[in-house]
Amino acid sequence: MNHTVLLVGTRKGLWVGTSDETREEWQFTGPHFDMEEVYSCLADTRSDPPRLYAGASSSWLGPRVRRSDDLGATWAESADGGIRFPEGSGASVERIWQLVAGHEPETVWAGTEPGAVWRSSDGGHTFALEQQLWDHPQRQEWGAGFGGQAFHTILPHPDDPDSVTVAISTGGVYQTSDGGASWQARNAGIRAEFLPEGQQYPPFGQCVHKVARHPARPDRLFLQNHGGVYRSDDHAASWTYIGDGLPADFGFPVVVHPHEPDTVFVFPINGGDRRYPPDAKARVWRSRDAGESWEELGDGLPDDFFVGVMRDAMCADSHDSAGLYVGARNGAVWASADAGESWRQVVANLPDVMVVRAAAY
Repeated sequence: MNHTVLLVGTRKGLWVGTSDETREEWQFTGPHFDMEEVYSCLADTRSDPPRLYAGASSSWLGPRVRRSDDLGATWAESADGGIRFPEGSGASVERIWQLVAGHEPETVWAGTEPGAVWRSSDGGHTFALEQQLWDHPQRQEWGAGFGGQAFHTILPHPDDPDSVTVAISTGGVYQTSDGGASWQARNAGIRAEFLPEGQQYPPFGQCVHKVARHPARPDRLFLQNHGGVYRSDDHAASWTYIGDGLPADFGFPVVVHPHEPDTVFVFPINGGDRRYPPDAKARVWRSRDAGESWEELGDGLPDDFFVGVMRDAMCADSHDSAGLYVGARNGAVWASADAGESWRQVVANLPDVMVVRAAAY
């Protein structure tokens, strides 16, 4: 793997960065899809070079799934935008919040606002609604987070094509083990701090911000909640709080190290009332023992930082020396080529960064 690609989705288009494995010098192209909101993108390494996907929303044409097989030099668009509710459903797609490679070679998953999950079996040309999740009896009680109601996390099981874990704000974690024929809420132990005392551990309705896992240990999951960082060691059957030692347990992203299943990264912010980091210092926090203890990583990251980092605006690549990337709502992206030990700004002055995705190939 001698090359790196970095996708930066913003409120006004997508930028594509390329570098070698040192990740010292970057070349960016963009904006692709100028003035369209890009809340989701994917660098699919099942092809070489990676196939790029972007979920872009136009105020005129609505959301579209775009694909590129030449690192963004040219783009193709999925038929009719790719993701549309069936006729008569009474709903329309507002944004595409998630694009994820599936278990099978041509499978791509998507999560949307309003809260729905979709599956493509033809490399993103067409998408089918996961109807049983859309028809779930609890759906009518799901609320909407501050950013809207959307399935923002989709985690296909790396070893079992019938198992998928998803998360929505504010509904919580749901999971299928039978290929989508049924879906169960999986939120035991996650606190909904915004509910009255005595009602803060409901079976569903949590405001989950993001869930991540390492493919080598798929039954372990890490979760960033609206107040609370959690770990599950039993495939989401139960959750344990692991936020002790962090300056704040509110935040949006959670990222696992590509080679170390016990290593996880978060970006804490103060909370719903002050959505910037504690002491206004941009810092990534790392645990190397699955959340039992935490350490601060900030060499090269700025102080006087009064903006947030969104749920999909932090990611890792899979180089031997793992890279980490953080994009912020001030339009800057920082990269680390040594798993967070040191950071450097690689691009600035973009629109609000909604998502960053990186891949080594």
